[in-house]
Amino acid sequence: MTWDELLAYCLAKPGAWQDEPWEGDVVVKVGSKIFAFLGSGEGVGVKCGPNREVADEWLLRYPEDASASAYIGRSGWNSLRIGGKIPDDEIREAVDGSYDAVLAKLPKRERPT
Repeated sequence: MTWDELLAYCLAKPGAWQDEPWEGDVVVKVGSKIFAFLGSGEGVGVKCGPNREVADEWLLRYPEDASASAYIGRSGWNSLRIGGKIPDDEIREAVDGSYDAVLAKLPKRERPT
């Protein structure tokens, strides 16, 4: 999977839109919340669980290609490298899970119809 394919996959989600809140750092949001940090192209930051313990399963399975996200890792966010040992379908599943987790926390007025 390429970075462009990953971005397209994220943007295909209902209500998803691209933003660049920090220069050079692309994110994808639903409503006002980020569900995917795409940065500059090596991977994606996604919510991999409700807490660090659940998200650590990714680190155990893919120690070379998964890491706790800086600053927000304690809340269950991981950075997953694309083009490594993590299969593309698992990257897509992680994006799906992150989208679903963020969407569930949005106020109803911000959810896509």
